[in-house]
Amino acid sequence: MNTPLDLKIKLLPASDFTLAELTAIYNQTRVDYLVPMPMNAARLADYISTYDVSLKRSLVAMQGDQLRGVAMLGARPDRAWVTRLGVIPTTRRTGVGEALTVGLLEQAEKLKINFDMLEVIKNNTPAHTLFRKLGFYEVGELLVLRRSPILPPDPVVAEAERLDRAEALILVGRNRGTQPWTNQSESLFNAQEVSGLHVTLVDGSRGWLVYQRQKFTLTRFIYKTEVGDPVKVAYAFLSHLHQQYPRLDTQIENIQLNDPHLPAFYKMGYVESFRRIEMWRGAPPESLQAG
Repeated sequence: MNTPLDLKIKLLPASDFTLAELTAIYNQTRVDYLVPMPMNAARLADYISTYDVSLKRSLVAMQGDQLRGVAMLGARPDRAWVTRLGVIPTTRRTGVGEALTVGLLEQAEKLKINFDMLEVIKNNTPAHTLFRKLGFYEVGELLVLRRSPILPPDPVVAEAERLDRAEALILVGRNRGTQPWTNQSESLFNAQEVSGLHVTLVDGSRGWLVYQRQKFTLTRFIYKTEVGDPVKVAYAFLSHLHQQYPRLDTQIENIQLNDPHLPAFYKMGYVESFRRIEMWRGAPPESLQAG
């Protein structure tokens, strides 16, 4: 008689399940994860909306009547994103993760998408090895930074203009090259409570920051130095931001390791939470290579 692990892995569309059911299985897959990422149904709904996740193309793995794992697919023109891949701890290394990932890649192919993206937490060797096996290659390291609501220093002397959502999104623009999925323009356009700051320093240096304000957290930072030293400009817009929101935590994801603004973040009290490895499969389409 077959044990549950001997049964064939069956993949079902995530759209066959409620958000509560998807949340429950996702949380079960992460109970021993390198970086705890608990989810609730409301947060999952926001995640799906912000990141263009297709539940029809996302998958849940089953063996017999037992749920074994889940994986989600973000889909945008010319590109797809493998995300929220998780397998129940007791059934790892039995082919579930590979079946889910292959299934997502097949779903992307049905959409005529030949460029796939993902991020894997650094030192998650089993997942990293799986993705390499399936044709993904490394393109860089990404930082996840946090800042607790410590008292910020006095803001840098600068002309600081607050930007409403429409003004902020004009600055972000639509074509910014091949960014990590979470930081692509579409993610900001989909997000709620987006605002911005434009700063001009006394020496003529200037730049801007666009961000999302959630109930207790500042997040989703997009920024640019237009003129001058990126460290000086970033320190200026961060000093004004944290004077404006002194009681909010801050979490920003997937900042490039070679970002020239990083010293300003560290000086402002940001600390590294963990790193991800960004991986691609296929070549970025021409529509993403500009900017």
